[in-house]
Amino acid sequence: MQPIVNVEQAEAWNGPEGRHWADHAAQWDAVSAELNEALLTAAGINPDDRVLDLGCGNGQTTRLAARRARDGSATGVDLSGPMLQAARTHAAGEGLTNVRFEQGDVQVYRFPPGEFDVALSRGGLTFFADPAAAFTNIAHALRPGGRLAFTCARAVGDQQWFTVFMTALAGRVPRSDPRATYEPGMFSLADPQRIDELLTAAGFRDITITGLDPAMTYGHDAADAAQLVLGSGPARALLENGDRKAATRARIALTTALGNYEQPDGVQLKGAFWLVTAATEIQGQTIEA
Repeated sequence: MQPIVNVEQAEAWNGPEGRHWADHAAQWDAVSAELNEALLTAAGINPDDRVLDLGCGNGQTTRLAARRARDGSATGVDLSGPMLQAARTHAAGEGLTNVRFEQGDVQVYRFPPGEFDVALSRGGLTFFADPAAAFTNIAHALRPGGRLAFTCARAVGDQQWFTVFMTALAGRVPRSDPRATYEPGMFSLADPQRIDELLTAAGFRDITITGLDPAMTYGHDAADAAQLVLGSGPARALLENGDRKAATRARIALTTALGNYEQPDGVQLKGAFWLVTAATEIQGQTIEA
């Protein structure tokens, strides 16, 4: 395994959080499924492209990219050992032979210069301790004229799913100024100006940032959705703190709230994301290894 400097995130995604996401891969993939087509279309993957999937998690987007790059390849990189093991298992089960997965920290991963034609990510670029170093390293991994496409969450207040979860579990939605909330986490790239600044400094050009408002499916019914949410992050900590009454109240409150969003296809809540595209310079750009 290559060096890791993003230690806090590595510990989280190789601990209970990573195991939860690996054990519930199909459910978490369903949450973000409506982002897939827009992301892959924006990436413009050609049949012979070499594709890099950053923060690939359980590897769904890597596998989808591998199918489009049928004469090329797709490589997924992530911090999480449990999720990468799930990704390898799914890829083998689908008979994909042009896909591989590597554990590492994108901030410092030793990519051969210009190894990839396309880099993409579905929500995996918001957890960097040093995003400037990460984006510079991504540019280094792309050939001249290589393409980058990724999605990331917009502001906290724009997320219906977050509003519903936090209101049910905490009674309110935390206020957040995206310009002041640059710590690693889902909302660290909510500010489009920051995205533009980071990509420009890393040597990218032709930057576009457009909004997506997907329906996010959290489970086939309210109880299923609540179980998924309560197994992740701060919600899991609430259930594991030993206060059974508080945990029961949380489960009931969240299940009740999610019941209002049950649809024939499952519990659906609106998300708000940016779809970002950029390219490396065709000539004259030199990024040192």
